[in-house]
Amino acid sequence: MNHKETYGIFPDKTTERISLLKYSKSSCGVDFLLNTAESTEKRGWFDTDKRYKTDFFEFYFFHKAEGHLFLAGERIELHPGTVLIISPFQLQEWHVDLDKLNYTFLVFQEEFVNNFLSDKYFMYRLLYCYQHDYPPYFSMDGKDAAPLLDLLRRMKKELHDPVADSYHMIVAYLYQFLLLLNRHYAQLFNQPFTLPLNNYAYQYKQLLEKNICTTNRVADYATMMGISRVSLNKAVMREFGLSAVHLLKQRLLQEVKNDLLFSGLSVKEIAFRLHFSEPNHLMRFFKQMTGQTISGFLSEMEQGN
Repeated sequence: MNHKETYGIFPDKTTERISLLKYSKSSCGVDFLLNTAESTEKRGWFDTDKRYKTDFFEFYFFHKAEGHLFLAGERIELHPGTVLIISPFQLQEWHVDLDKLNYTFLVFQEEFVNNFLSDKYFMYRLLYCYQHDYPPYFSMDGKDAAPLLDLLRRMKKELHDPVADSYHMIVAYLYQFLLLLNRHYAQLFNQPFTLPLNNYAYQYKQLLEKNICTTNRVADYATMMGISRVSLNKAVMREFGLSAVHLLKQRLLQEVKNDLLFSGLSVKEIAFRLHFSEPNHLMRFFKQMTGQTISGFLSEMEQGN
């Protein structure tokens, strides 16, 4: 393979077109770091003309849908009944006809949650947030979705007809919404759901999100946390049913896929950016993790686009 070859399934688009969409209370029309609505009332945040990241969480319940999106290096087909969860700063690119979509959405900044919870790892405890081993999307039938959509309707009412305690009511509805969805996700994907003994696993998950491009050894994360590698691995296994190494490799793989699909960088440049010792090591890592060569992966993405 020629390491100077530039990859990307959208050669007419460059990294300069990747933008960051920031949450704006004024654009929402409500004075909260949160909003929810039906697509018939407000389209939501996604843009079909470019690839971008957001600085907030996005939840979509699709009632009518067709098309697909690329999210964090994966192609996701949209269907009626699809629930989609997008964590902040995940690279996304939508290929849909807006006229063929009908959905309910919820968006909020993590700051909104942190303002009422003393638990700074709360969003990392939710199994569907910052998830790299199981899909951030799934099908949900009307019966299971009904209580969640009802909570969103209640939030919307408080947002648009606020009274003295509306903020606290919205907080209560959001808290219930996130936890109910987490229980459903845990059951759907047979995830561990035990009481945590400590915060090590969630702290590790947070550090991975912040440092994966510069640090790719579990021992270094254990050092950051002031614990042994053994203690860290035990905590991660207990909370997620996965080893600390596996969690790191899955997060690193997502970064590699993002770069391959969207950055326009060569394999050599990606290897350098993500601290692989040489391009061949990156290619072996990719084959080991996916069962595909890099060129095979890109060909598959191109055929599906």
